[in-house]
Amino acid sequence: MKKTLALCSILVIFLLAPCAIADPTVVIESYELSPSIFMPGDSGILTLTVYNAEKSNTITETTVSGSTTTIYTDTVGAYINEIWIDSASDSNGKMVKSTSSYDDIGGLSPSSQIQTDFKIIAEENISEGIYTITARVDVETYKDVRQPIKIIVSNETVELISTNVPSKISKSGSTLITLTAVNNRENPVNSVTVIPQTEDGIEFTPNSVYIGSLDAYASSDASFSVKPSDIGVKDLSFQVRFKNGDNLHFENLTIPTEVIEILDVAPVFIDVPTSIEKGKTSRVNLEVYNAKTETISGVIVTPITEVKVSPSQYFIGSMGAGDVFSATFEISSGTLDYGNYSIGFKVSFKQENDYYETSAISSTLSVIQESEGSQNLSPIFPFGLIIFIVIIIILLFFFYKKRRKNR
Repeated sequence: MKKTLALCSILVIFLLAPCAIADPTVVIESYELSPSIFMPGDSGILTLTVYNAEKSNTITETTVSGSTTTIYTDTVGAYINEIWIDSASDSNGKMVKSTSSYDDIGGLSPSSQIQTDFKIIAEENISEGIYTITARVDVETYKDVRQPIKIIVSNETVELISTNVPSKISKSGSTLITLTAVNNRENPVNSVTVIPQTEDGIEFTPNSVYIGSLDAYASSDASFSVKPSDIGVKDLSFQVRFKNGDNLHFENLTIPTEVIEILDVAPVFIDVPTSIEKGKTSRVNLEVYNAKTETISGVIVTPITEVKVSPSQYFIGSMGAGDVFSATFEISSGTLDYGNYSIGFKVSFKQENDYYETSAISSTLSVIQESEGSQNLSPIFPFGLIIFIVIIIILLFFFYKKRRKNR
């Protein structure tokens, strides 16, 4: 009887003892997506943060052994069986999906969290639009967690625009051209690089321009020097490469231009005599212009003639794009015979690491005999003037004397 009462007492104590059943609150606290907006064919990383929102969750166990009662209190976590992603698709069956899932993850104690990374793929040729995938968390003995996540797929890209590319360029020297890379996307892109493509008879400097990151709807310029080696119609082709997340993309641009023989650096006669009297001197005035889009250096004007010219060279130095400089030379017939002589000038200059020389411009100069008027004018002109003045004075004197006599 006593044994029966003891067993009943133990049973009553056990049934009445306080105990808490674990009921954790598991949530997907946050997620990050890279890239934030996909292009068709892109892959990216979805990072989920799974959080046990319970501050504390304990279970109490009471045991009685004879006259001793023992109470145990343990912290209870949430046991996670699996985390996976449900895919989404367009009307053609092309999918936004994950390639992995996580099984038998284990316990997650109160106020703690875990992060899981999923590779997300937007299949090739998927329609652009907004897709809703679902992150799923299977919590043992409790309600599963579902978190919808929006994935945006956009066909917008980075394009190249011809900002300053002339339709005709000179074969001499090099011409500076400018392109603009424009990010038409709603998200930033990175590793943006503009690369000129190989074209026979065209040399580009530099061989690429690295822009780096471009924010949404931002743009940046890329400039190249184009140096042709022959004339004719050329296709200037460029490629812009960029990364959306870790996905490499590229776009191409081709610009036709014509390489022609033009003097974009040249001397021009402003004032040049057609004749010079033997033994006399005269002056030639020139203007040198730089019609290039780049600065040139070491500009020198050199005369080409049998006529004596001073200085023997005219050094200008550097000329910016569109600059014009004047140069004056003194020419002398010296001991040249009578007749016609050619007088010409050429311009040499340096652009980047190369030297160039323009075609010469020329004019014909005649060495003529000194005129008789000019020979006799110097000794006769002063004496004749004196005689003329004396005659006027005499006439005025007689005129004055006659008037007095008539009074």
